[in-house]
Amino acid sequence: MISPKDYFDPKDLWIFDHDDLLSLEIGAGILGTGGGGNPYIGKLRARQLLDEGYTLSVLPHQKIHDDALCVSVGGIGAPVVGVERLREGREGLRCIRALEAHLDVTVDAIACEEIGGSNSMEPLVVAALTGLPVIDCDGMGRAFPEMQMTTFSIYGHSSTPSAMCDVHGNVVLFQHAVSELWHERMARACVVAQGGASTLASAPMTGAFVKQFGIPNSYTQAVSLGQAVRQAQKNHDDPIEAICKKENGKKLFTGKISDLKRHLRGGFVRGEVQLVGIDAHHGETGSVLIQNENLVFFHDGEMECCVPDLILVLDVDSGEAITTEMLRYGQRVAIVALPCHGLLRSREALDVVGPKAFGLDGVVYTPMKGS
Repeated sequence: MISPKDYFDPKDLWIFDHDDLLSLEIGAGILGTGGGGNPYIGKLRARQLLDEGYTLSVLPHQKIHDDALCVSVGGIGAPVVGVERLREGREGLRCIRALEAHLDVTVDAIACEEIGGSNSMEPLVVAALTGLPVIDCDGMGRAFPEMQMTTFSIYGHSSTPSAMCDVHGNVVLFQHAVSELWHERMARACVVAQGGASTLASAPMTGAFVKQFGIPNSYTQAVSLGQAVRQAQKNHDDPIEAICKKENGKKLFTGKISDLKRHLRGGFVRGEVQLVGIDAHHGETGSVLIQNENLVFFHDGEMECCVPDLILVLDVDSGEAITTEMLRYGQRVAIVALPCHGLLRSREALDVVGPKAFGLDGVVYTPMKGS
């Protein structure tokens, strides 16, 4: 039997500073593929805790003890609500405490549900408030709109019992769901009743499970990606090219938003972005289907990239991501594709995060060439 303090070595911790948060904001925004919550607002919340003297720490995922209890935390709901209605700030903390009380356990580390967008910041906030580290991995390597779309769930973890908390102070416990999809359905119905955005913590996982089925080094990847963009901006280099070089990506299209259809339904933002080509793509057309995140990119009516590979809508000049709730008519954007992690390309994963899982009949996933 070991004591909780022996589940990791404090010397292995990466202590975040303000510069790391700036880079994470950019990198997680890019990996969010349009969703995951607005990373700027998430950064402000994390920065406030730093200014108040809290510690934001990240632990290499292979450094957590096999027997440690790790709880994944993330926001659930429509990204646009997260911009229009700010969080109270301690929703995630209440989720952790509710799970600990319900299960009579002590949580040893925080895991990240999805590295994309503001959901990269939420685990840091919760970890700071609890005095625990965040593990350097996540369950998506990007962002997806539904909770069962994590490698944790895909490879056998049952997310219930789980706890959901909102800005009003409400705490909801999901004792048992017969499947991960049923958990998503019940939680989605609840988040609609709570106003469209809440925070959820899933049932504890062992350190051994997280090390095997978490997508590794997510925070390292996001911060280094943000650093690459910032360096390109500073040197007046092309940040789009820097992203593609860093992540083995490909620029698919450069265009201007000519039409935008976007609506909130069932706890999701759904819609389509229409593009007219500029520069090298003058005279061509493009479109992006969205469900919180960017799902499919069509080039002149032909599908060119789809989930689970990452489709990025980036500001053509800065290289920074434009989240789906911030898309506007007339914006000049670059469409970039990045390869997803191999854990998302297995047959069982594609059943959950591939085109058919989103009802995209006739769309067949083909891994990016060279990835």
